[in-house]
Amino acid sequence: MYTLNIDTQAFIKQHWQQKPLIIKQAFVDFEDPIAADELAGLACEEEISSRVVVTKGDDWDVVQGPFEDYDQFGEDNWQLLVQAVNHWYPASQPLVEAFRFLPDWRFDDLMVSFATPGGGVGPHIDNYDVFIIQGEGERRWKVGDKGQHKRRGGNENSPLVDDFEPIIDVVLQKGDVLYIPPGYPHCGETVTLAMSYSIGFRAPSQQELLTELADSLIDNNLGNKRFTSTDEPEAPGIISQTHQQGIMDLLVQLAQDPQAYQTMLGKLLSQNRFELDVCEDEEPLSNEDLIDAIEQGAIIQRIGGLKVLCLEQDSQSRLFINGDEYPLAQASEAVLQLFANNVSIMPEQARELVEQPALLELLTQLVNQGLYYLAEDEY
Repeated sequence: MYTLNIDTQAFIKQHWQQKPLIIKQAFVDFEDPIAADELAGLACEEEISSRVVVTKGDDWDVVQGPFEDYDQFGEDNWQLLVQAVNHWYPASQPLVEAFRFLPDWRFDDLMVSFATPGGGVGPHIDNYDVFIIQGEGERRWKVGDKGQHKRRGGNENSPLVDDFEPIIDVVLQKGDVLYIPPGYPHCGETVTLAMSYSIGFRAPSQQELLTELADSLIDNNLGNKRFTSTDEPEAPGIISQTHQQGIMDLLVQLAQDPQAYQTMLGKLLSQNRFELDVCEDEEPLSNEDLIDAIEQGAIIQRIGGLKVLCLEQDSQSRLFINGDEYPLAQASEAVLQLFANNVSIMPEQARELVEQPALLELLTQLVNQGLYYLAEDEY
């Protein structure tokens, strides 16, 4: 297991989404959860998102995976990055667990990189929070202050920016962590062969929220209210300030109506950006098969990266799992929270759950969908 050596509540108050922080020896006696050759093997798979970034002076070439070999890149000045390793490599899940003092809906993925000396991705700005954990080797990181940073080459769509004046300049060693909030430019350069781990947290943009809300309203035939008024401007070609605000207030009303937004939010925030390693069996389990497995001590385990969420003060009793809604009309708040907060459902917990027919059906369904599986040990 991995224990984060910080006061998490003090971190949230003083640094979270506010300013960068270096945490020396955040993990004491840190051990890499995955070896470099295992990471390289994952990057050979078609369904896993990977890329190699090659440093060429003041420029960077990006080569998208999958990769059959790495000889073409030489011995220095390149970096392999593999996304969502927690989806495909169960031994990495305990490292993710160390950061669950932040809510699951924000969690994006665990990206793992192997870098040769001189390897990096260039100075850039992310629109999400990231914790960079140093494994084997050393990497030098520079972080600049927030501000107006010119995009490299004048390309406003590029995450790369021109060089910046650092407010942090540090060489990370094994077990060190660097936290960077959104909007801060940063750049990493590899000193020696190195493994690094990036835990990313992301929130939806206004564009994403409006798109999802519109789709949800259309699908459920909601949001049909139209603007009405009792006063009209004297000039026919003018849209008065009162009318402008009144029309936009229709959106405000939707944002204040849980019936309009809760289903949309639950589905949106439980989705993953990256493919999951869904593990469906050829022969589906029956309810009786699942009960027998639980009696024999089976743990009901989530697949890596699966989000299981419930909404506080929800208008309905339900779970949101991987972008879908699972109604549970008779389930208590305690049961919903058990599903949402526990990556593993232990046998003693499962025995109580399956006494309720609806929960037995749900567990069987989730296992047969490949979203949960039967395990003997956690992870």
